[in-house]
Amino acid sequence: MALYDLTIHEARALLDAGEISAVELTQAVLDRILTVDNNVRAYLTLTPELALEQARAADAARAYKDGPSSPLLGIPLAIKDVLCTAGIPTTCGSRILENFIPPYDATVVARLKAAGAVILGKTNTDEFAMGSSTENSAFFPTRNPWDLERVPGGSSGGSAAAVAAGECLGALGTDTGGSVRQPAALCGVVGLKPTYGRVSRYGLIAFASSLDQVGVLTRDVTDAAILFSVIAGYDPQDSTSMDVPVPDYTAALTGDIRGMRVGVPKEYFVPGMQPEVEAAVRAAVEKLAERGAEVIEVSLPHTDYALPVYYLLAPAEASANLARYDGVRYGLRVIGSSLEETYKQTRGQGFGPEVKRRIMLGTYALSAGYYDAYYLKAQKVRTLIKGDFDRAFEQVDVIVTPTSPTTAFRIGEKTDDPIQMYLSDIFTLSMNLAGICGISIPCGFDRQGLPIGLQVMGPALGEMAVLRVAYAYEQATDWHTRRPVLGR
Repeated sequence: MALYDLTIHEARALLDAGEISAVELTQAVLDRILTVDNNVRAYLTLTPELALEQARAADAARAYKDGPSSPLLGIPLAIKDVLCTAGIPTTCGSRILENFIPPYDATVVARLKAAGAVILGKTNTDEFAMGSSTENSAFFPTRNPWDLERVPGGSSGGSAAAVAAGECLGALGTDTGGSVRQPAALCGVVGLKPTYGRVSRYGLIAFASSLDQVGVLTRDVTDAAILFSVIAGYDPQDSTSMDVPVPDYTAALTGDIRGMRVGVPKEYFVPGMQPEVEAAVRAAVEKLAERGAEVIEVSLPHTDYALPVYYLLAPAEASANLARYDGVRYGLRVIGSSLEETYKQTRGQGFGPEVKRRIMLGTYALSAGYYDAYYLKAQKVRTLIKGDFDRAFEQVDVIVTPTSPTTAFRIGEKTDDPIQMYLSDIFTLSMNLAGICGISIPCGFDRQGLPIGLQVMGPALGEMAVLRVAYAYEQATDWHTRRPVLGR
């Protein structure tokens, strides 16, 4: 097996045994990026000199230290380009931040560095994480490694594609309405979205502050547990961070789910979804039953309202958060004849069409005379959606659903129809509204050889149960071992 195809835990075992060095591993991944990224376009910024410097430091630390090393020491990782990285451009996939270089690291980045990880660079994203296909990047679209004519999903499409293509061993993404789980499903990798508040958002450039959460993309569930364990935990710099202990998430990976209650919501199998997706997910549920889980039908009756609620609340928060980009303090500045004209020119040239669309939607929903009718009502329905999950989790330990209603669609196929694009997240965004956790894992392929994702959802702080079920399913199948033939 090529070094770039290793999982994090496989690479760590070889590093600890002295069979490979962090420099050799990092160089292999950098070479892989040079070979395939002109086609995939997963990265916006590469930092090869920094990566090799960090790899040399990791080798020195491993040689010096007597005893167990950090599970990420010398492991090459990628960072979604909405997370601040000191001295490295952080663009959010937008022209308005094209030349922005933060003076500090996001907390999650600082934790990776403290664990000895190697930072390869920043991955492509839909502009300000607004999108489901990574076609909204202001710079270029990322392509799906399984079929270069198709999207990798979004908005963490660059991170998902990089993991699938062997251009990193793991990556950070962010999930506001499915932006870790949906691209994980479309690229055939694992994507974990933690409970809101479980991982610090300090240094994450905000899209929708009550929905955003940093997550991880990896090749298997073990790697997701390892990477998540490093970035999770309380951060006093984030007022929404939960001050609760972080367990050893790898302890959940027992493979034993006998007696666990698995809920299947009838509202998540809808007309119009790809038949192969439904068949693969139902087969996965049967596999869980074979492993000893008790399958129970549950109901989430307000599911139909999740999409309109999300597209009122998320744009409303975006319109407030993006007001800071005014051409005065940082980022792009286009001088106009007056202050107001400077605002207009800067935002007109700096923001792309999808960001402008969502700002206008949000501003309208918050405007005088419409606030009660739209924003306030959406918040009330959000409470009902959360209540649905609360009641369901009184009956079951986890809920399993499809991650996406379809496999990867063609580049350009949905760009002229925003509603169809928004429907790509129909199975993922309820979780963000409720603030709970979930994971997407590979569960099959369609007739065109495109990956299908299974979503496992858990209650708030229920990551142990989610990882336990996901790992048990993964160990009973081989979907996670398959790699795209790209550049081989």
